[in-house]
Amino acid sequence: MLREQTLRLSREVERPHDHALVLLAHILNESKTWVLAHPDLYLSQRQILELSNLTAQLVKGEPLPYLTGKQAFFGLDFKVNKDVLIPRPETELLVEEALCWLKNHPDARQGIDLGTGSGCVVVSLVKNCPNLQMCAVDISMKSLMVAMENAVVQQCDDSIRFVQSDLFADVRGTYNLVCANLPYIPSAELSDVNSLPYEPKLALDGGESGLQLIERSLRESKFHLKRPALLLYEFQTDKASELEKLAKKYYPQADITILQDLAGLDRLLRIEEV
Repeated sequence: MLREQTLRLSREVERPHDHALVLLAHILNESKTWVLAHPDLYLSQRQILELSNLTAQLVKGEPLPYLTGKQAFFGLDFKVNKDVLIPRPETELLVEEALCWLKNHPDARQGIDLGTGSGCVVVSLVKNCPNLQMCAVDISMKSLMVAMENAVVQQCDDSIRFVQSDLFADVRGTYNLVCANLPYIPSAELSDVNSLPYEPKLALDGGESGLQLIERSLRESKFHLKRPALLLYEFQTDKASELEKLAKKYYPQADITILQDLAGLDRLLRIEEV
């Protein structure tokens, strides 16, 4: 069955074997390892129909995580649906940098995640730093509901406070750690995003410059910092110089660094205040 499905997808999608394996595992509610160990498995008529429908949606361009309802991130599985952005591997850099800083600052244990979406960042942080207390913020209540569910599944919801807010508008308190993977694609470039018909525009559209929400949050964050402090912002790779200027505008005394992802692309703004 895996071979047949791979052949069916081979002319339509990249990595057809991988996609076919994930779909079969999803249909059978088994692991990919189990599917590989049963090459001669047979599907029921219901399963064949479900697989056919999912394959047709995949060929049309619907992202695989929306078809299976989950996406792996930082070693954990997260529920995703069309109310949230699909977690990207490059965002793991933000989590790694935050955890490294937290390890070196054991008394800095108050954090906030702006634009939490599926909750992949905030859940990954508290799972790997058990005494960390986080506030997860999103303007969309539908997104917050997904994040809450993921926190409950990962048994870390006691460490996270969920707040519906437009950035810091309805947020109280001060924080050592500010994490932000906000919408950063310039409005004029949204049509170039392959997954746009499926992913929420609210989670992608960064305004005319792509920096609108990032700049606003930089300005607002000054009133919610507890030193020592670290601010981490993921951004579009061609905006490094503009973003560095904004960071210096709002945090002229801070240590400001642009970090690159595994592909060697500028990806993360790091601002440290002592």
